[in-house]
Amino acid sequence: MQDKKRFSARFTELLAQADELERHKYRSDSYEMVDHESYLTWKTKTKNLIQLVSGRDSEHYHAVLVAEKPSMYSTNLDHLRKIRAALRATQEDFESGFLNSLRSLIHAEVFSEELEISRELFVSGYVSPAAVVAGIVLETALRSLCTDHSIDHGKMDRMNADLAKANVYNNLVQKRITAAAAVRNSAAHGKPEEFTKSDVDELIRFVGTFLSDYL
Repeated sequence: MQDKKRFSARFTELLAQADELERHKYRSDSYEMVDHESYLTWKTKTKNLIQLVSGRDSEHYHAVLVAEKPSMYSTNLDHLRKIRAALRATQEDFESGFLNSLRSLIHAEVFSEELEISRELFVSGYVSPAAVVAGIVLETALRSLCTDHSIDHGKMDRMNADLAKANVYNNLVQKRITAAAAVRNSAAHGKPEEFTKSDVDELIRFVGTFLSDYL
């Protein structure tokens, strides 16, 4: 929650700075301008914020790249107004939770592809590597959930406990994640005697269900 408040405050701050820049516009020949150095500073901070909350491949960030492109007869005031509009749109989607939803959809697709690799390894007889890959998918999914719920990243057991404490999922799911992590750790440390083939099969199935239920 603290991270969301910090980002929300930054949106408000940058929008206020844009308004202040426009209030101090001046005329150069027949064009209206704003202080160029202040504009560049503001634009850099704005692009950084939009990239942080939406990603470089988002429509929001792309809108800024289009808005800042020079065109005939355009001034930095024109660019300021266009980028400010993109900033407001990003703020609205951020505050409404749409950016988190979009990231979750993208992550779920990527995770599913990686989990399929784990299944293929398992079917081909590479049981330990299959467990490691499935465990990595699970841990990365937990990190994604922590980001969406403003929970600090950390070790897998810590994130698992914090997510359960925040009621993202119940204690039964928490215990199954703990068991899955144990299988992954044993496989990663070259201790196949600590788990069975059926344990890995169950791990892969559980991760698939978890992704479907929570991402």
